[in-house]
Amino acid sequence: MRRTLQSALLLGLSSLVAAVFKDEVGDIDFHYSLVGLPQQETTFFHRPRKEDKASLLYTLGDVGVVGAVNPSNGNVVWRQQVSNGIANGGGHLRAPEGENWVVSGYGSKVQAWNALTGRNIWHQEFKGHVKDIEIIELTESSRKDVLALFDEDGITVLRRLHGALGNVMWEFRETSKDAPVQVSTNIANVYVLSLHGSPGSYNLKVTSLDTATGGRVDHWSLGNRGDIHGAEDVMFVGANSAAPIAAWASLGLSKLSINVLGTKTKQDITLPADTVSVRVHAPHLTQSLPHFLVHISTKTGHKGQVYHTDLKTGQVSKAYDLPHLAGDGAFSTSSEAANVYFTRITREEVTVVSSESPGVLARWPYNPKEDGHAVQAVSEVVKKAGGKEFAVRSAALTNGDDWVLIRNGKIDWTRHEGLSGAVAAVWADIPEVERLAEVLAEEAHANPFAAYIHRVNRHIADLQYLPAYLARLPQRILDSIFGADLSGNKEALHRDAFGFNKIVVLATRRGRFYGLDTGHHGKILWSKAVFQPRPGESLSIKGIVAKDNEGLVSVVGSNGERAVIRAITGQVVEHHQDESFTKIASTAVVGDEPSKWLLALSADGSPVPNIPIVTLPEDTIVIREGDQALRGIKLSSTDGKVSRTDMWQLQVGKGEKIVEVATLPEHNPIASIGRVLGDRKVAYKSLNPNTVVVAIAEEATSKLSVQLVDTISGQVLSSQSYNGVDATKSLSCAMAENWYACTFFGDYMANDGTNRTIKGYQLVTSDLFESPEPNDRGPLGDEEKFSSLNPVDTPSGVPLPWVTSQAIVLSQPLQKLTTTTTLQGITSRQLLAYLPESHGILALPRHIIDPRRPVDREPTAAEMEAESLMKYAPQFEIDGRGIISHELDVIGVEEIIATPAVVESTSLLFAYGVDVFGTRSTPSGLFDILGKGFNKVTLVGTVLALFAGVMFLAPMVRRKQINRRWEAFL
Repeated sequence: MRRTLQSALLLGLSSLVAAVFKDEVGDIDFHYSLVGLPQQETTFFHRPRKEDKASLLYTLGDVGVVGAVNPSNGNVVWRQQVSNGIANGGGHLRAPEGENWVVSGYGSKVQAWNALTGRNIWHQEFKGHVKDIEIIELTESSRKDVLALFDEDGITVLRRLHGALGNVMWEFRETSKDAPVQVSTNIANVYVLSLHGSPGSYNLKVTSLDTATGGRVDHWSLGNRGDIHGAEDVMFVGANSAAPIAAWASLGLSKLSINVLGTKTKQDITLPADTVSVRVHAPHLTQSLPHFLVHISTKTGHKGQVYHTDLKTGQVSKAYDLPHLAGDGAFSTSSEAANVYFTRITREEVTVVSSESPGVLARWPYNPKEDGHAVQAVSEVVKKAGGKEFAVRSAALTNGDDWVLIRNGKIDWTRHEGLSGAVAAVWADIPEVERLAEVLAEEAHANPFAAYIHRVNRHIADLQYLPAYLARLPQRILDSIFGADLSGNKEALHRDAFGFNKIVVLATRRGRFYGLDTGHHGKILWSKAVFQPRPGESLSIKGIVAKDNEGLVSVVGSNGERAVIRAITGQVVEHHQDESFTKIASTAVVGDEPSKWLLALSADGSPVPNIPIVTLPEDTIVIREGDQALRGIKLSSTDGKVSRTDMWQLQVGKGEKIVEVATLPEHNPIASIGRVLGDRKVAYKSLNPNTVVVAIAEEATSKLSVQLVDTISGQVLSSQSYNGVDATKSLSCAMAENWYACTFFGDYMANDGTNRTIKGYQLVTSDLFESPEPNDRGPLGDEEKFSSLNPVDTPSGVPLPWVTSQAIVLSQPLQKLTTTTTLQGITSRQLLAYLPESHGILALPRHIIDPRRPVDREPTAAEMEAESLMKYAPQFEIDGRGIISHELDVIGVEEIIATPAVVESTSLLFAYGVDVFGTRSTPSGLFDILGKGFNKVTLVGTVLALFAGVMFLAPMVRRKQINRRWEAFL
């Protein structure tokens, strides 16, 4: 009997870790698989197999993701994250003509990928930073190799890598302390371009190398000191062309200097007086004509100038001009054999011209939406049979941060790549059109007669909705019978009865905000560019909060940016971006739901000047002073001046640093103050809402201290110490209710009598109770209130929680820990984590990581029934059934946020970073909603059949009863 009970209970528990049912995939979740904004220099069409005519679209996005996209439908074929974390632009991507591989360079790594599958072919990592990657198309053999240019502590290093194996063929070193910029090749030589001079005042140095040996052939300098101020000024260097060129513009954009590599002179092109930017577009094939286009953007529009290069003299001459047109526009280059085509995308049309003459070869109308104007593009031009008609498809980046495929003037697909690089997000409820509670409150404050008249008028006004309600009634009945999801039938934004339809307001590092409708698979409701970060910088959000009763979202940035946005439409109600960039270190959420707002704090904890203050918080505010201290402060106002009072300080020791601070979730309901044990006794939870978990690492001794700190008094309530911890690897903590968990890489002492030490990723969970004894409330007893500043009589001092902890070794690392949350807190919680190696999101049920699991014995039947305990095991293999993102490849997650639905069983989850992912989680099963598998048709049919049977048999039964009565008299 006991084994039967255990087996049944274990089967029931295993069902709780099922990630998602098959029929729920794509129904309760949504996923944006992103590669980032495509960069002009790292985006191109390429045939992954020489024998095929079809090509794929390759890019290295600005978030550090290499990917291949199917140009037919916009779906990702494959992608790889080459950066550590979310990048901020940079990197290099090249593809050899006619080969089935591409090569990327980012950071200190050079990697080759199979162009069709994305599998890694070879990998090389060197000292220093990759400055450029190019392909040697013409070599002494038929093989095509890779040139990798590095900056190694001021030393220029160029390596030729074997195209198939990745090993170093030769290496060139330049010790002159010049700053390397780019590398290029032509038919004869390899050219290394570097900046010669001092910071802010450079000229261009060209070093010519032998292709076969890497030996120096010659070197020379171009221009005068001060012509170039930084590497970003060298805007284009062609490669593998018959006449590659280098180009750079003067500081005031008054002229553009052009040098044909191999020659020792430069030519200057005069630019218009109102030029705001300039780009150069040229082919990258050796057989292509040596023609290039200069794209000039002015204050009012843009224009193009086409130039030809004389291969004999190395001189550049203008061939023709493309007219100046108003608004934004994009040019792109494509080649077919020797022919070079330039594609132009404007706000009204798409045109194709040949590099030889200005005559338009093809023209299509183009009508983009407001934020759909192309700002950069790559194109593929095809000459149709007969040679008179052309077709073109262009992958363009718009000013709304969307990536679109324009085929002959029509948009085939749109990828919302602007969602990548998200830095903050918040859940927001959909505001109700009319709140009945507010109306009833208004009537309650009026006199009875006025309230009665108001109610009658309201009911009469509601009659206008009666015809529409009656018209929808048959469809609602059918939907309820056949199991249709009522929450998903309406296309318009609306609240649903279950609370699944909510809005996520997402902020990206580029200053653009998005509104996503979670009830319609993450549909983008709106997109607005709210802030404009400084060039080269990213937007850093210090606080974001939603006021659901008003449908508003408030946001504060690190440089003093602040805005109030309407969640449902994206309307910017208030906006401020200070040009002085007032630094904000942190924010505090002040007030309750009706009056919630953000208090901006400087590094010392005082309110930031020039930012209005509604009311000062009465509670202690905890501020983090870098990685050295935590401080508790109180703010007060005297004669209109705000003053700060330090309440406590947690200062780390020498060589230590704070690596993580975890706080309780904003919505943290407590359904029960105690935990029923297997013997029917109660272990009372230590429920202190004013606590934070602080992880302090000491790299010199490889020690980690995890401390639970009272935020009112600064008292350390509990502390655990761990040895052999690598603080350079990921470390994350989360807390909820009366427990917290931390994951890190460190030493684990095996509990098998051998005293073995195991290195690995660990997950440590700690539960807090009022007393080590069951049925004991501890020193506070039954007191309803307590003060962290006042000691108790027995024992003397602040009451400390009783802590029980357990650690397990994980098969792979976990990051970004958080927990699920439900409306009443009755549902069991799950620990959520991101799997950086598996690119998935894991949900761990509490019973799997419960620190009360019995060690070296099986749990009793009473413990399994009351506490859902299972035997402790020191190792834990990641179970695929617990991955709530199932087979989806979710990369670059920076944070996971949760919010409760209206139904108690369900928690809504949203993860963001590089990708965007949203889903629902039911930690204790879907116990308050009929599932999709429930057969409503059978139920209704059974009821109808029973009703028909009753109606058919009722006369027979009545007749039989009457006959029996007559039989009694006979």
